[in-house]
Amino acid sequence: MPSLFEPTSINGLELKNRFVRSATWEGLAADDGACTPRLTALMETLAQGEIGLIISGHAYIRPDGQAGLRQLGIYSDEQIDGLRQMTAAVHARGGKIVAQIAHAGYFADPQRTGQPPMALSVIHGYGPGRRMKMDLDYIRMLISDYKAAGRRALEAGFDGIQIHAAHGYLLSQSLSPVFNRRTDRYGGTLVKRARLLLEVLAGLREVVGPAYPLLVKLNSADYIEGGLELEDALQIGEWLEQAGIDAIEVSGGTVVSKALSPSRTRINRPDREAYFRQAAQQFKQRLQVPIILVGGIRSFALAKLLLEDKVADYFAMSRPLIREPGLVKRWREGDRRTSTCVSDNQCFRPGRDGEGVYCVPEQAARKPFDHNV
Repeated sequence: MPSLFEPTSINGLELKNRFVRSATWEGLAADDGACTPRLTALMETLAQGEIGLIISGHAYIRPDGQAGLRQLGIYSDEQIDGLRQMTAAVHARGGKIVAQIAHAGYFADPQRTGQPPMALSVIHGYGPGRRMKMDLDYIRMLISDYKAAGRRALEAGFDGIQIHAAHGYLLSQSLSPVFNRRTDRYGGTLVKRARLLLEVLAGLREVVGPAYPLLVKLNSADYIEGGLELEDALQIGEWLEQAGIDAIEVSGGTVVSKALSPSRTRINRPDREAYFRQAAQQFKQRLQVPIILVGGIRSFALAKLLLEDKVADYFAMSRPLIREPGLVKRWREGDRRTSTCVSDNQCFRPGRDGEGVYCVPEQAARKPFDHNV
């Protein structure tokens, strides 16, 4: 019988348990995306909490791909030293950390980038302001920028890379019939819509070699009318497996999916937990690579049941670890009470105000960022 606290590995990366800190936006980087001591301290705290694998906040690979305020960047060699300090702090605490790399595409923040967002297709109705369409020269440059970001992650000491192809960010947009209405080699049929993601994967593999873990975060569905559906997502998963991906984190929804967004509220009953479990189980049945399930996991008992039922191999959390970075350690020590996360999404509000993401109810009687030191 598999155990949540048994050692496992992903392409040679040894992990001490099956829990993963899913990527988020911390709002703790410098204005130019550089890693700061506060962000490093947060990652160190997560490592002390005995999480099997930490996935960094989504790091933008180009200045025009920034999604939000004080988001981590990985677009310049000048950022490597700060990132190296982050990975060293995690490793000193016995942790493992993977860099998530991303570009916001249609949903880039023009206040941060100073220009209209670059999009695969110029469509309307999903956000204010105008967009600029990427030409083929830009797409070729984009693939090179993903490769350069991969080299920086390797040089900075990350234990692997996760490609962000979920939640309506650029590579997720490429897969979606809603956001990708191109008629060239990067749009139209599913094969063509998947081409950009597969070329990014191939480019990264060239840079890092066969023995370095490459993961992907993939939407199981967009939950918007006309968007990516599960059967197409499963086919993309098969192509990724054939192309050499090492693990797939199954998620869903976009920033414009409303109640069916990636970070859903009111996860206050067991039946509301693990809301991508049915999709993850289908990935698990069709693929051989490890499947990471994210989305509303709050209880040890449910994660144990889902592992035993072969729904997924790993279990990723984000908001519960914003509230309680030591949750996995608490569970390992025998206190198996459900996470105290109330799933109200208030944690992102201080991030938008420039204070960094933190649990508002938990920190109400304390200074912000006490959980980071």
